[in-house]
Amino acid sequence: MTTAPVPPPGCPAHHSGRPIPLHTTEFAANPHAFYDYMRQHGPAAPVELAPGVEATLVTDYGAALEMLQNPGVFRKDAHGWRALSEGRVPADSPVLPLLVPRPNCMFTDGAEHLRLRQAVTDSFARVSDVRLSQTVERIAQYLIAQFSGRGSADLLNDYAKPLPLFVFNELFGCPPEIGDRVMFGIAGMFDGVNAEQANQVLFQAVSELVATKRAQPGDDVTSWLMEHPAQLSDTEMTHQLVLLLGAGAEPLRGLIGNTLHQVFTDEQFASSGLLDEALDATLWRNPPMANYAPHYPAVDTDVAGHKVKAGELVLVSFAAANAALAHQGGSNHAHLAWSAGPHACPSQQPARLITLAAIEHLLNELPDVVLAVPDESLVWRPGPFNRALASLPVQFDPVKSRVPVQPQPQETPEQPETVQSPAAGPDPDKGKRPGRWSAFLTWLQG
Repeated sequence: MTTAPVPPPGCPAHHSGRPIPLHTTEFAANPHAFYDYMRQHGPAAPVELAPGVEATLVTDYGAALEMLQNPGVFRKDAHGWRALSEGRVPADSPVLPLLVPRPNCMFTDGAEHLRLRQAVTDSFARVSDVRLSQTVERIAQYLIAQFSGRGSADLLNDYAKPLPLFVFNELFGCPPEIGDRVMFGIAGMFDGVNAEQANQVLFQAVSELVATKRAQPGDDVTSWLMEHPAQLSDTEMTHQLVLLLGAGAEPLRGLIGNTLHQVFTDEQFASSGLLDEALDATLWRNPPMANYAPHYPAVDTDVAGHKVKAGELVLVSFAAANAALAHQGGSNHAHLAWSAGPHACPSQQPARLITLAAIEHLLNELPDVVLAVPDESLVWRPGPFNRALASLPVQFDPVKSRVPVQPQPQETPEQPETVQSPAAGPDPDKGKRPGRWSAFLTWLQG
């Protein structure tokens, strides 16, 4: 006998059939139960990203791939988002910084997209694997030294979260004070904490970085972007850098954390050391950007029979699409964690290198590291876009650091009152409370 699909706990379909919220703790705790329910009703479903922000979420693999590869109909320019232009989206919504129109290669189409994307890919291509590996090793060594003597750590906030930010700050040539504010801005935008203020701080910091590099170029991605034949304006420079910092650091934070979780909780990886396979399993099951790729149909159309109107916000659930293909026995490398089509991630190999190098270095330094709590007690961060743990507590035999341990800074990127832009006036405590990036640069020079 066939029975109707049962909505997961906390799903409003229990009551009214309203759009399914992706911002709740219930969704974060078990998103695949929600995806399974959505797929049983069709290839796409109405969802709520935040209060007052609705979208269509594509959960079917074939439908997602077809949409991602059809830029003629499904546009990226958020100026086409009808709800935003009609004032129906709350101005203070925490998801807006990741959805509003921006002149960068993610939110443009056609020739403009190609011009901006080429500048980004060409500039990043100048970062050699050797330089990237050395950068990750140096940063990993520093971060591990801060907690290796304790015998315990939160690998999410002590390691997976700061490491990508440090890597990108170094590759982009961020001076100390600018780098501290970049770290605060990225963290706030993706965590949804003071998102509007974090967005302002990030753009101010990156604007100052652009001005600094215009005056004094260096051997870094920021300077290479400026030199590119695409001739990016200062505004375009700022928006590309904000995109690269955000789209690089936040997903890597989740990918490192989720892959470590896979290693700690799956016996086949815990005992074998097959980190490449653990990374691929993570990209299939828990991709760090689970639901994203915002698109706006240029005309009324359909997604595998599901009707969508011109200007509606349509997202892809990479996690749900992957799960649907896995049920059908799809190829091991056919997942959509890197997206697909003209807007697919241009930095897949560097992302893999950073993730694997970070995990290998950690496991080499702390070979007996294990979870400090049962897997089922771990908490996943709420949020419509990301799939990431809130913390990853571990324990291990204390190890004496082989490098000098830096005194921990008194402020963190999440404390905006200590990371001010010049417009906010001088900070009387400046110099007494360095941020984490400043502390790292001091350690390097020592």
